[in-house]
Amino acid sequence: MTWIDTHAHLYTKEFDSDRELMIQNAIRNGVETMLLPNIDVTTIAPMLELCADFPKNCLPMMGLHPGNVKEDWQEQLLAMKPYFSSHKMVAVGEIGMDLYWDKTFLEEQKLAFRLQIQWAKELKLPIVIHAREAFEEIFEIIDEVIDDNLTGVFHCFTGNLDQAKKIISYKNFMMGIGGVLTYKKAALDIVLQDVPLEYLILETDSPYLPPVPYRGKRNESAFLVHTAEKLAEVHGVNLADLAKITSANAKKLFHL
Repeated sequence: MTWIDTHAHLYTKEFDSDRELMIQNAIRNGVETMLLPNIDVTTIAPMLELCADFPKNCLPMMGLHPGNVKEDWQEQLLAMKPYFSSHKMVAVGEIGMDLYWDKTFLEEQKLAFRLQIQWAKELKLPIVIHAREAFEEIFEIIDEVIDDNLTGVFHCFTGNLDQAKKIISYKNFMMGIGGVLTYKKAALDIVLQDVPLEYLILETDSPYLPPVPYRGKRNESAFLVHTAEKLAEVHGVNLADLAKITSANAKKLFHL
């Protein structure tokens, strides 16, 4: 079985001591492809360096994380745009809105999100959406700009069934499922019972949100299999079939 980790920040400092070993361990566990979302201008160089070291396994995307949208958001995006010409990116991401920590830059988040959606349309790339305490604000924007050229994924989906149905209504969007599925109190398994597998892809969001039994530890791509096992249980399918379905979904969305 082979898997695709569609969202992993493997270039961050949490992996500085054992990055190569961690990636080799993921590959040994069948996670042969890892998609790397950018955060801000400071993470571009380490992300691209890792992709150069593992060109068959690590693939980059480019975008400004909503949590890093500050006064200089326009300058950051101006610095990022040329990378779409100089490097092959699999998506525009990680973009979106985050109103959990701070609403100071709410309007700037909206503007940055809209601009990066426009990039995605022009480049014919999917968008990778970070949505924390901001589903309705994001839906409002997507409702305005949705067309056949806009595709993407709601990364780290932890919403309710109505929100899942809204995403499905966009037709060309998926939900990224990670370690939160294994947390009992999250009750995400109940929601996903009613979400067809054709709308789901797997991710880790490493080094964050590790699945059970690794809660409290650093997450890594090899741990994707634990989330997969739980999703297979929720949908009553065997693990091999789930690997084929979720990998096919990811390949379709990201043009792999």
